[in-house]
Amino acid sequence: MRTDDHPRRARRLLPWVGPEGKPCYLLGDSNGSGTGHISRMADDIESVQLTMSAELLDHAADLLADRKATAVQLQFLAACMAQSLRDVRRIAVSRGARIPVPQEDGDDRPELEV
Repeated sequence: MRTDDHPRRARRLLPWVGPEGKPCYLLGDSNGSGTGHISRMADDIESVQLTMSAELLDHAADLLADRKATAVQLQFLAACMAQSLRDVRRIAVSRGARIPVPQEDGDDRPELEV
């Protein structure tokens, strides 16, 4: 599932990391439609991450409006928001990389960094 050595093959950045924190990729689906088991699992995890980020934003608005919020609460909120932003960015990179782009003579698109 994880590879960094096939840059020309269709691949999907998955919403989890492998050993040593390296990105995981899915190289195509067995049926080519993006509806295989791993793709569906990744879609489900991305959906949960996006839902959690929306809920975190609501919580952040409430906490920031509370003048009694402590420094520890705000620090924890910032840590949760940083992780959520990493998750949402990873989803955006993954989905953006899968948008079909008309190709000219060669594939000169730069690789997206995670």
